[in-house]
Amino acid sequence: MTTSPTYTPPTYTTDVRRLEDFSAVDLYAMLKMRVDVFVVEQECAYPELDGNDLDCLHLRLFEGTDLLACARLWRPSPDVLPRIGRVAVSPDHRGKRLGEALMREAVIECEKAYPGEAIEISAQAHLQKFYGSLGFERTSEEYVEDGIPHVDMVRQATAPT
Repeated sequence: MTTSPTYTPPTYTTDVRRLEDFSAVDLYAMLKMRVDVFVVEQECAYPELDGNDLDCLHLRLFEGTDLLACARLWRPSPDVLPRIGRVAVSPDHRGKRLGEALMREAVIECEKAYPGEAIEISAQAHLQKFYGSLGFERTSEEYVEDGIPHVDMVRQATAPT
C-alpha cells in the first residue's frame, strides 16, 4: 500500500472580501484572471460577468502582490446549498499545488460563512478525482455547461468542533 505525500501548502496570503470592498485595480486583476482562464484559455464564450459577483465572497491567494488564484463563495438563494465557483489559478503560477490550496481555503471560508452546511460545486468533469480528494462526491450525471462537460458535486458538512 502506498501513502499519499503529506500536504504542504505553498507560500501565500489569503484575502476574502465582498465585491464592494475591492479597489478598481484589484477588481480588474481578478476579473482579468478569470477571463484569461475561462474565456481565453478554455476557449469558452460565456457571460463571465453574470450578475452574481455582487452577492459573493471573493477569495484570493497572493504571493506578495501577485494574484495567484481566486474563487467565489456564495449561496444563490436560501433553499440551495452554499457554492464554490469560478475557481481559477493564474496560468503564470501553475504547478505549485495552488488549486488544492485554493480549494482548501475556500472550504474553510464556506464553513465559516455557512456553518454546518454542505458545500456544492459544479465541477468540470475531468476534475472529479481532484475534487474527490478534497471530500466532494459526485451527485449528478454529466452535463454540458458552456460547451464543457460538468458534474455536480457536494462536500458534506463537517461536525462543529
